[in-house]
Amino acid sequence: MIEVARVSFTSNLRRHVECPAEDADGATVREVLDSYFERHPAVRSYVLDEQGGVRRHVAVFVGGTSLDDVTGQSDPVDADTEVVVMQALSGGC
Repeated sequence: MIEVARVSFTSNLRRHVECPAEDADGATVREVLDSYFERHPAVRSYVLDEQGGVRRHVAVFVGGTSLDDVTGQSDPVDADTEVVVMQALSGGC
């Protein structure tokens, strides 16, 4: 079953590429992201690496929970789920 999820990006990613929050169809995170990337292809390279996995310094949350499958993004998406993409911050003092 195809669901509709809301995809949004934090301001630190929006600073580098135009990525407006939008609804996207899909039963998994991968399908939702692919649907979004069809309309906004420039965003793909900021989120996914050359093998299609989530980039090392990017975090994806599905309904407030961290994405389990960063390689294939097979986590299921329910109707009206919010998928939030953010730049993961690392480092320290």
